[in-house]
Amino acid sequence: MSQTTRIREPRDGYAEALIELGRAHEDVFVLDGDCSKANYTFRFGEEFPERFINLGIAECDIVGTAAGLAAMGKAPFANAYANFLTGRGFDQIRVSVAYSDRAVTIVGHNAGTTAAQEGATHLPLEDVSLMRSIPGMTVLVPCDAVEMGKAVRAAYAHSGPVYLRVGKLGVPVLTDEATPFEIGRAITLREGADVSLLTTGAMASEALGAADLLAAEGISAEVVHHHTIKPLDADSVLASAERTGGLVTAEEHSIIGGLGSAVAETLIEARPVPMERVGTRDAFGVSGTMDELFDHFGLRAANIADAARRVIGRRRG
Repeated sequence: MSQTTRIREPRDGYAEALIELGRAHEDVFVLDGDCSKANYTFRFGEEFPERFINLGIAECDIVGTAAGLAAMGKAPFANAYANFLTGRGFDQIRVSVAYSDRAVTIVGHNAGTTAAQEGATHLPLEDVSLMRSIPGMTVLVPCDAVEMGKAVRAAYAHSGPVYLRVGKLGVPVLTDEATPFEIGRAITLREGADVSLLTTGAMASEALGAADLLAAEGISAEVVHHHTIKPLDADSVLASAERTGGLVTAEEHSIIGGLGSAVAETLIEARPVPMERVGTRDAFGVSGTMDELFDHFGLRAANIADAARRVIGRRRG
Protein backbone atom coordinates (compact mmCIF):
# COMPACT_ATOMS: atom_id res chain seq x y z
CA MET A 1 0.00 0.00 0.00
CA SER A 2 1.33 3.42 -0.93
CA GLN A 3 1.18 6.36 1.45
CA THR A 4 2.20 9.66 -0.14
CA THR A 5 1.67 13.35 0.37
CA ARG A 6 -0.04 13.67 -3.01
CA ILE A 7 -3.29 15.63 -2.73
CA ARG A 8 -6.25 14.92 -4.99
CA GLU A 9 -9.94 15.74 -4.91
CA PRO A 10 -12.21 12.71 -4.31
CA ARG A 11 -14.71 14.18 -6.78
CA ASP A 12 -12.02 13.97 -9.45
CA GLY A 13 -11.62 10.24 -8.84
CA TYR A 14 -15.40 9.91 -8.93
CA ALA A 15 -15.75 11.66 -12.28
CA GLU A 16 -12.89 9.74 -13.84
CA ALA A 17 -14.32 6.37 -12.80
CA LEU A 18 -17.80 7.36 -13.91
CA ILE A 19 -16.56 8.08 -17.44
CA GLU A 20 -14.66 4.80 -17.57
CA LEU A 21 -17.80 3.01 -16.43
CA GLY A 22 -19.86 4.81 -19.07
CA ARG A 23 -17.48 3.73 -21.79
CA ALA A 24 -17.71 0.10 -20.71
CA HIS A 25 -21.44 -0.06 -19.96
CA GLU A 26 -24.18 1.59 -21.99
CA ASP A 27 -26.69 1.19 -19.18
CA VAL A 28 -24.95 3.81 -17.02
CA PHE A 29 -26.97 7.01 -16.70
CA VAL A 30 -25.99 10.10 -14.71
CA LEU A 31 -28.54 12.48 -13.20
CA ASP A 32 -27.62 15.81 -11.64
CA GLY A 33 -29.25 18.66 -9.77
CA ASP A 34 -27.84 21.67 -11.59
CA CYS A 35 -24.46 21.39 -9.87
CA SER A 36 -22.56 19.36 -12.46
CA LYS A 37 -19.62 21.77 -12.45
CA ALA A 38 -19.17 21.37 -8.71
CA ASN A 39 -19.76 17.62 -8.87
CA TYR A 40 -17.58 17.17 -11.98
CA THR A 41 -20.39 15.17 -13.56
CA PHE A 42 -20.32 17.62 -16.50
CA ARG A 43 -17.39 15.55 -17.76
CA PHE A 44 -19.67 12.54 -18.18
CA GLY A 45 -22.25 14.77 -19.84
CA GLU A 46 -19.74 16.04 -22.38
CA GLU A 47 -18.86 12.50 -23.48
CA PHE A 48 -22.31 10.92 -23.12
CA PRO A 49 -24.90 13.70 -23.53
CA GLU A 50 -27.64 11.19 -24.32
CA ARG A 51 -27.11 9.53 -20.93
CA PHE A 52 -26.75 12.67 -18.83
CA ILE A 53 -29.87 14.27 -17.38
CA ASN A 54 -29.88 17.60 -15.52
CA LEU A 55 -33.15 17.87 -13.64
CA GLY A 56 -32.35 21.17 -11.94
CA ILE A 57 -32.53 21.82 -8.23
CA ALA A 58 -35.13 19.13 -7.64
CA GLU A 59 -33.63 16.40 -5.49
CA CYS A 60 -36.88 14.46 -5.09
CA ASP A 61 -37.32 14.35 -8.87
CA ILE A 62 -33.71 13.24 -9.33
CA VAL A 63 -34.27 10.25 -7.07
CA GLY A 64 -37.67 9.40 -8.54
CA THR A 65 -36.34 9.55 -12.09
CA ALA A 66 -33.35 7.41 -11.11
CA ALA A 67 -35.70 4.83 -9.61
CA GLY A 68 -37.67 4.76 -12.87
CA LEU A 69 -34.50 4.26 -14.90
CA ALA A 70 -33.47 1.40 -12.62
CA ALA A 71 -36.90 -0.19 -13.12
CA MET A 72 -36.12 -0.12 -16.87
CA GLY A 73 -32.86 -1.99 -16.35
CA LYS A 74 -30.55 1.02 -16.38
CA ALA A 75 -27.79 1.77 -13.85
CA PRO A 76 -28.43 5.33 -12.67
CA PHE A 77 -26.12 7.49 -10.54
CA ALA A 78 -28.19 10.23 -8.87
CA ASN A 79 -26.03 13.24 -7.96
CA ALA A 80 -26.63 16.32 -5.82
CA TYR A 81 -25.26 18.03 -2.74
CA ALA A 82 -25.36 15.49 0.07
CA ASN A 83 -27.36 17.55 2.55
CA PHE A 84 -30.16 18.31 0.09
CA LEU A 85 -30.17 14.92 -1.62
CA THR A 86 -30.44 12.90 1.59
CA GLY A 87 -32.62 15.47 3.37
CA ARG A 88 -35.15 16.58 0.78
CA GLY A 89 -34.99 13.30 -1.10
CA PHE A 90 -35.22 11.03 1.93
CA ASP A 91 -38.78 9.85 1.28
CA GLN A 92 -38.08 9.03 -2.36
CA ILE A 93 -34.83 7.28 -1.44
CA ARG A 94 -36.62 5.27 1.23
CA VAL A 95 -39.67 4.25 -0.79
CA SER A 96 -38.92 4.52 -4.52
CA VAL A 97 -35.36 3.20 -4.24
CA ALA A 98 -34.79 1.13 -1.08
CA TYR A 99 -38.28 -0.24 -0.40
CA SER A 100 -38.63 -1.01 -4.11
CA ASP A 101 -35.14 -2.57 -4.13
CA ARG A 102 -33.90 -0.54 -7.07
CA ALA A 103 -30.20 -0.59 -7.94
CA VAL A 104 -29.69 3.16 -7.74
CA THR A 105 -26.48 4.79 -6.58
CA ILE A 106 -27.30 7.87 -4.53
CA VAL A 107 -24.25 10.14 -4.71
CA GLY A 108 -23.95 12.79 -2.01
CA HIS A 109 -21.47 15.52 -3.00
CA ASN A 110 -19.83 18.31 -0.97
CA ALA A 111 -19.90 15.90 1.93
CA GLY A 112 -18.68 16.62 5.44
CA THR A 113 -16.69 19.83 5.85
CA THR A 114 -15.71 20.15 2.18
CA ALA A 115 -18.59 22.56 1.53
CA ALA A 116 -17.60 24.74 4.48
CA GLN A 117 -17.18 27.98 2.55
CA GLU A 118 -20.61 27.60 0.95
CA GLY A 119 -22.31 28.17 4.29
CA ALA A 120 -23.46 26.26 7.32
CA THR A 121 -26.68 25.01 5.73
CA HIS A 122 -24.66 23.24 3.03
CA LEU A 123 -22.64 21.08 5.44
CA PRO A 124 -23.99 17.54 5.65
CA LEU A 125 -22.92 16.07 8.97
CA GLU A 126 -25.91 13.73 9.27
CA ASP A 127 -26.13 12.17 5.80
CA VAL A 128 -24.47 8.86 6.69
CA SER A 129 -26.79 8.50 9.67
CA LEU A 130 -29.86 9.10 7.48
CA MET A 131 -28.79 6.65 4.79
CA ARG A 132 -27.59 4.03 7.26
CA SER A 133 -31.04 3.98 8.85
CA ILE A 134 -32.73 2.84 5.63
CA PRO A 135 -33.21 -0.94 5.32
CA GLY A 136 -31.14 -2.52 2.57
CA MET A 137 -29.02 0.57 1.91
CA THR A 138 -25.27 0.11 1.46
CA VAL A 139 -23.21 3.11 2.63
CA LEU A 140 -19.74 3.81 1.19
CA VAL A 141 -17.34 6.52 2.40
CA PRO A 142 -14.01 6.23 0.51
CA CYS A 143 -10.87 7.85 1.91
CA ASP A 144 -9.31 9.25 -1.28
CA ALA A 145 -9.69 9.73 -5.03
CA VAL A 146 -8.22 6.33 -5.91
CA GLU A 147 -10.53 4.46 -3.57
CA MET A 148 -13.43 6.57 -4.82
CA GLY A 149 -12.96 5.08 -8.28
CA LYS A 150 -13.12 1.59 -6.83
CA ALA A 151 -16.28 2.49 -4.93
CA VAL A 152 -17.92 3.70 -8.16
CA ARG A 153 -17.19 0.39 -9.85
CA ALA A 154 -18.36 -1.57 -6.80
CA ALA A 155 -21.60 0.42 -6.65
CA TYR A 156 -22.31 -0.38 -10.30
CA ALA A 157 -21.74 -4.09 -9.68
CA HIS A 158 -23.87 -4.11 -6.53
CA SER A 159 -27.40 -5.46 -6.92
CA GLY A 160 -29.12 -3.06 -4.52
CA PRO A 161 -29.25 0.61 -3.51
CA VAL A 162 -26.01 2.35 -2.55
CA TYR A 163 -25.21 5.67 -0.91
CA LEU A 164 -21.82 7.00 -1.98
CA ARG A 165 -20.35 9.96 -0.07
CA VAL A 166 -18.09 12.19 -2.18
CA GLY A 167 -15.83 14.92 -0.84
CA LYS A 168 -15.10 18.07 -2.82
CA LEU A 169 -11.71 19.35 -1.64
CA GLY A 170 -8.37 17.62 -1.98
CA VAL A 171 -7.19 15.09 0.62
CA PRO A 172 -4.02 12.94 0.80
CA VAL A 173 -3.97 9.89 -1.46
CA LEU A 174 -3.37 6.95 0.88
CA THR A 175 -4.26 4.00 -1.35
CA ASP A 176 -3.22 2.78 -4.78
CA GLU A 177 -4.70 0.51 -7.41
CA ALA A 178 -3.31 -2.55 -5.63
CA THR A 179 -5.11 -1.74 -2.38
CA PRO A 180 -8.04 -4.15 -2.04
CA PHE A 181 -11.61 -2.86 -2.09
CA GLU A 182 -14.60 -5.00 -1.30
CA ILE A 183 -17.92 -3.77 0.02
CA GLY A 184 -18.16 -4.68 3.70
CA ARG A 185 -14.44 -5.39 4.17
CA ALA A 186 -12.23 -2.95 6.10
CA ILE A 187 -8.56 -2.45 5.23
CA THR A 188 -5.64 -2.10 7.62
CA LEU A 189 -3.55 1.00 6.91
CA ARG A 190 -1.14 0.38 9.79
CA GLU A 191 -0.63 -2.48 12.21
CA GLY A 192 -0.44 -1.92 15.97
CA ALA A 193 -0.93 -3.63 19.32
CA ASP A 194 -1.87 -1.06 21.99
CA VAL A 195 -4.96 0.71 20.63
CA SER A 196 -7.11 0.62 17.49
CA LEU A 197 -7.96 3.71 15.46
CA LEU A 198 -10.96 2.98 13.25
CA THR A 199 -11.52 5.59 10.58
CA THR A 200 -13.53 6.42 7.50
CA GLY A 201 -13.41 8.93 4.66
CA ALA A 202 -11.28 12.05 4.96
CA MET A 203 -10.25 11.16 8.53
CA ALA A 204 -7.89 8.39 7.41
CA SER A 205 -4.90 10.72 7.09
CA GLU A 206 -5.60 12.28 10.49
CA ALA A 207 -5.75 8.80 12.05
CA LEU A 208 -2.37 7.95 10.54
CA GLY A 209 -1.04 11.22 11.93
CA ALA A 210 -2.39 10.28 15.35
CA ALA A 211 -0.62 6.94 15.11
CA ASP A 212 2.62 8.83 14.47
CA LEU A 213 2.06 11.02 17.54
CA LEU A 214 1.38 7.97 19.69
CA ALA A 215 4.38 6.09 18.31
CA ALA A 216 6.63 8.90 19.56
CA GLU A 217 5.38 8.01 23.05
CA GLY A 218 5.94 4.30 22.61
CA ILE A 219 2.28 3.53 21.92
CA SER A 220 1.61 1.19 19.02
CA ALA A 221 -1.65 2.11 17.28
CA GLU A 222 -3.25 0.16 14.48
CA VAL A 223 -5.22 2.13 11.89
CA VAL A 224 -8.14 0.40 10.18
CA HIS A 225 -10.10 2.15 7.45
CA HIS A 226 -13.81 1.35 7.11
CA HIS A 227 -14.82 2.54 3.66
CA THR A 228 -18.10 0.70 4.17
CA ILE A 229 -20.23 1.96 7.05
CA LYS A 230 -23.06 -0.40 6.15
CA PRO A 231 -22.70 -3.33 6.10
CA LEU A 232 -20.01 -2.72 8.71
CA ASP A 233 -17.12 -5.17 8.82
CA ALA A 234 -18.05 -6.49 12.25
CA ASP A 235 -15.42 -9.22 12.12
CA SER A 236 -12.72 -6.59 11.68
CA VAL A 237 -14.08 -4.49 14.54
CA LEU A 238 -14.18 -7.45 16.91
CA ALA A 239 -10.73 -8.59 15.85
CA SER A 240 -9.38 -5.11 16.61
CA ALA A 241 -11.05 -5.18 20.01
CA GLU A 242 -9.49 -8.55 20.72
CA ARG A 243 -6.01 -7.46 19.59
CA THR A 244 -5.72 -4.13 21.39
CA GLY A 245 -8.50 -4.01 23.98
CA GLY A 246 -9.50 -0.45 23.14
CA LEU A 247 -10.84 1.50 20.15
CA VAL A 248 -11.21 5.04 18.86
CA THR A 249 -13.47 5.88 15.92
CA ALA A 250 -12.79 8.95 13.79
CA GLU A 251 -15.21 10.38 11.25
CA GLU A 252 -15.94 13.67 9.49
CA HIS A 253 -19.58 13.30 10.47
CA SER A 254 -21.76 13.32 13.56
CA ILE A 255 -20.91 10.66 16.10
CA ILE A 256 -24.67 10.07 16.23
CA GLY A 257 -25.57 7.40 13.69
CA GLY A 258 -22.25 7.24 11.85
CA LEU A 259 -19.19 5.02 12.17
CA GLY A 260 -18.93 5.59 15.92
CA SER A 261 -22.49 4.42 16.47
CA ALA A 262 -22.09 1.41 14.18
CA VAL A 263 -18.91 0.29 15.96
CA ALA A 264 -20.41 0.85 19.42
CA GLU A 265 -23.46 -1.21 18.52
CA THR A 266 -21.24 -4.04 17.35
CA LEU A 267 -19.05 -3.98 20.45
CA ILE A 268 -21.82 -3.78 23.01
CA GLU A 269 -23.42 -6.93 21.64
CA ALA A 270 -20.28 -9.03 21.38
CA ARG A 271 -17.07 -7.62 22.85
CA PRO A 272 -17.40 -4.49 25.04
CA VAL A 273 -14.09 -2.65 25.42
CA PRO A 274 -13.16 0.97 26.26
CA MET A 275 -14.05 3.19 23.31
CA GLU A 276 -13.97 6.86 22.32
CA ARG A 277 -15.64 8.58 19.36
CA VAL A 278 -14.09 11.48 17.45
CA GLY A 279 -16.48 13.39 15.21
CA THR A 280 -18.95 16.25 15.36
CA ARG A 281 -21.12 16.26 18.45
CA ASP A 282 -24.80 17.08 17.99
CA ALA A 283 -23.92 20.25 16.11
CA PHE A 284 -24.73 21.95 12.85
CA GLY A 285 -22.00 23.08 10.50
CA VAL A 286 -20.51 26.55 10.51
CA SER A 287 -18.91 28.63 7.78
CA GLY A 288 -15.16 28.60 7.27
CA THR A 289 -12.47 26.68 5.45
CA MET A 290 -12.13 22.91 5.68
CA ASP A 291 -9.00 23.34 7.80
CA GLU A 292 -10.79 25.73 10.14
CA LEU A 293 -13.67 23.31 10.56
CA PHE A 294 -11.35 20.40 11.32
CA ASP A 295 -9.93 22.54 14.13
CA HIS A 296 -13.36 23.79 15.24
CA PHE A 297 -14.86 20.32 15.51
CA GLY A 298 -11.75 18.65 16.96
CA LEU A 299 -11.09 16.33 14.03
CA ARG A 300 -7.30 16.58 14.09
CA ALA A 301 -4.67 13.91 14.67
CA ALA A 302 -4.02 15.43 18.10
CA ASN A 303 -7.69 14.96 19.05
CA ILE A 304 -7.61 11.32 17.95
CA ALA A 305 -4.37 10.76 19.89
CA ASP A 306 -5.94 12.30 23.01
CA ALA A 307 -8.91 9.96 22.66
CA ALA A 308 -6.53 7.00 22.32
CA ARG A 309 -4.74 7.98 25.53
CA ARG A 310 -8.07 8.12 27.36
CA VAL A 311 -8.96 4.66 26.05
CA ILE A 312 -5.63 3.24 27.21
CA GLY A 313 -6.07 4.88 30.61
CA ARG A 314 -9.54 3.40 31.05
CA ARG A 315 -8.31 -0.03 29.97
CA ARG A 316 -5.48 0.00 32.48
CA GLY A 317 -7.73 1.38 35.19
